[in-house]
Amino acid sequence: MKTYNEAFSKLSMRRRYEVWFLRVGLSDGSGAWWFRYLLMNPGRGGCASDPQGQPVQVWATWFPREGKPETWIQGFPVESLGAGGAGLSNRGASPFFLEIGENRIGENGCCGRMEVSGQKISWDLRYRSTFRVELSSKGWIGFSRTPHSDAVFSGEIALNERTFHGEPLGYGMQGHNCGYRHRNFWTWAHIHFADARGHGTTFEALVYEMPFGLMFRKAVLWHKGEKYTFRKLQESARDSRQLEWKLECTDSQGAHVEVRVSGRERLVHRLPYVKTDCAGRFEVANDSLALARIVFQLPGRAAEELTTDSGAVLEMVGS
Repeated sequence: MKTYNEAFSKLSMRRRYEVWFLRVGLSDGSGAWWFRYLLMNPGRGGCASDPQGQPVQVWATWFPREGKPETWIQGFPVESLGAGGAGLSNRGASPFFLEIGENRIGENGCCGRMEVSGQKISWDLRYRSTFRVELSSKGWIGFSRTPHSDAVFSGEIALNERTFHGEPLGYGMQGHNCGYRHRNFWTWAHIHFADARGHGTTFEALVYEMPFGLMFRKAVLWHKGEKYTFRKLQESARDSRQLEWKLECTDSQGAHVEVRVSGRERLVHRLPYVKTDCAGRFEVANDSLALARIVFQLPGRAAEELTTDSGAVLEMVGS
């Protein structure tokens, strides 16, 4: 059975990004962590003209409850994957793994260690989930997958002398995206409402631009062991400056969900991403400690309302 983590890239590919990432909202509500393992243009050595254009990268971002987020990025040459690319599982093979020195991600766990700008960050995490989903799949053009949608994390994260440890440590998701290029415009949100037994509700939505003026829209709700897929999305608000998104979704059976996701005032994180054609950078706005509220209703049943101030991530590109 496909896990949705299987590598698509070959190390000979000259223009392609592929990223495996995690969003961990800490159980104590003190903040959230975001980790990324990135391949970019491995066949041409990344984007040599850009100091952030290394072909293999590991990112760590800390979103504290109080205070501005910080990101640390460690870049590596393709050779860091070992002789013949032994540090990357074969294309389409399962189980998946990506290993660069002390940094590794696999099907159900990851670890890393970096020292950047005088800061020391390390992590050793395990995760489990009951739901996976493929939001978008356009062949060689790209895809967006969530191998662990209702992830429960255990293990340890350290930032200098501060250590975060727990069983569980936190809740969130693990994703896997790939593409020939990044989209010029997108909005993405993932919300995890965890319960005391580790069985949660998740909602994930993705909107992005397509050729000929078309738009891709899809949302998926996982609730009480049932999957609801929404292709009819109506946006009533989208603000990339304040980072706010409001939408309503309806499926063919009459299930209806109202969603509001909001970034925290003055704490939205804005990061430069390198374009795969090496023609510069673009800005990505993200709050991995966003506020979220959904109201879900099935025909003939009472509405259910869920809220969280530590279980959501919202990301936007383009105005």
